[in-house]
Amino acid sequence: MEKFTLVIHGGAGTILKKNMTPDKELAYNDKLKDALLAGYTILKEGGSSIRAVEASVRVMEDSPLFNAGKGSVFTNEGKNEMEASIMEGGSLAAGSVTMVTNVKNPISAAKAVMEKSSHVMMVAEGAVKFAKENDLDIVDPQYFYDAKRYQQWQDIKGSTDIRMDHLDESEDMAKTQINAEFSEPADKKFGTVGAVAIDKDGNIAAGTSTGGMTNKMYGRVGDSPIIGSGTYANNKTCGVSSTGHGEYFIRAVVAHDISAMMEYKGVSLQEAADEVILRKLPALGGSGGIISVDSEGDFALTFNTEGMYRGSIREDGEPNVAIYKD
Repeated sequence: MEKFTLVIHGGAGTILKKNMTPDKELAYNDKLKDALLAGYTILKEGGSSIRAVEASVRVMEDSPLFNAGKGSVFTNEGKNEMEASIMEGGSLAAGSVTMVTNVKNPISAAKAVMEKSSHVMMVAEGAVKFAKENDLDIVDPQYFYDAKRYQQWQDIKGSTDIRMDHLDESEDMAKTQINAEFSEPADKKFGTVGAVAIDKDGNIAAGTSTGGMTNKMYGRVGDSPIIGSGTYANNKTCGVSSTGHGEYFIRAVVAHDISAMMEYKGVSLQEAADEVILRKLPALGGSGGIISVDSEGDFALTFNTEGMYRGSIREDGEPNVAIYKD
C-alpha cells in the first residue's frame, strides 16, 4: 500500500475538558473526522495533496463550530471578513485571499488564485471578482450570520477590545485591549482551521482558513493568508498550517521558520516544531500551534496552549482526533 498522510486542525487555545459539554465534544470530534475522511478519500484514490487539503478545509469552513467560512466571527464594522491561503511543495506555488465577505469557501478562492492567476494574493473586492469569474460559490453575507458569533461581537461592540474565538461560556468572557504589545486575554481560543497532506506521489500541500478576531479593526489582516507565516509547503522539508494570535505568527514567520530549520540545520520536523512553537514563539509573547507533515510522511501536532482541535489519518484509513493537551 502506497503511503500518504493527512493532518488537520480546528484551532488552538485554552480548551479544557472541564468546560466542554459531552454533546459539544462529540460534535467537534465528529466534524474533525468528517474533515479527515473528506481528504482521505481523495488521497486513497491517488488524488493530489492540494485537492485533499482543499476538501478537508471546506468541511470545516462549512461548519459553524469553527471560526472560518460559515462560523466566522464579526469585525468591528459588523462584517464577517475571511481569509485563506494554500501552497503546494513541489513548485512552491501558492495562493491566498483576504478581506472577502461573500465567498462561501475562501480556501477554494485561494486555490483558484494559485492555479488560475499569475499572482499569489488577492484582497477584498478584487478577490471576490476573481472568485466570481472562476465560478466559485458566492453567497449573501447573511449566510455567515451566527447568533453566538453575533452576541460575542455585541458584548464588546463600540470598544477597542478584541476577542479570540469561541471563549468558554462557563468562565468570564476575557477581552484584550489593542495596544503596541498586542496583549492577550488569559482565556482564549483561536478558531482558524487548516490541513496539511502528503500524497502517494510525495507531494506536500498545506492550507489555512479563518474568520479572524471578533471586533478586529477595519483593514486588519492576520497570518492565515500570509505565505510563510500561516501556511507553507516545501517538498524538501515539510508543510505547515498555523493557528494562533496572527500578529506573533507573522513576526516570527512561523511556518517558514520550521521548514528553514529542517533545511539548514538538518533537524527533524518535531525538533523544529518544538523549537519554534515551544520556545521561540512564547519568547515573543505569542501562543498557538501548528500542524505539519514532512517528506517522509511523519507529522507534528505541536501547540503551547491547553488544547488544539486536531486530527490525523494515514493510508490505513483510521481517523485519530484529539482536543486537549493530554
